[in-house]
Amino acid sequence: QVQLVESGGGLVQAGGSLRLSCAASGRTFSSSRMGWFRQAPGKEREFVSTISWNSDSTAYSDSVKGRFTISRDNAKNMVFLQMNSLKPEDTGVYYCARYSGGGFYTRPRDYGYWGQGTQVTVSS
Repeated sequence: QVQLVESGGGLVQAGGSLRLSCAASGRTFSSSRMGWFRQAPGKEREFVSTISWNSDSTAYSDSVKGRFTISRDNAKNMVFLQMNSLKPEDTGVYYCARYSGGGFYTRPRDYGYWGQGTQVTVSS
């Protein structure tokens, strides 16, 4: 059984930083692509970043490229999202997810397991 638990969210001023963590259970974590998504009030869930099982491949949405960095520690079953130069438009609930297949790493429907989310609020 796969469980994902996010942490590290909070309230931060524009220009600040936060580091999100995702603790994963399940024996197949180290062989799974992982992703981060976010959802702002009244908006659809959107892709933020993804990382391959061995960290060889990463991808970011255009809106966070150059500011956010995804990483993972397979020995500890953890995925991280370092968020720098935060903007008010980064506000939302951030979700960690495990990719299940489908070929499109940016589509929420291709991720079969989700955490409960952690709130990030960036004040101007």
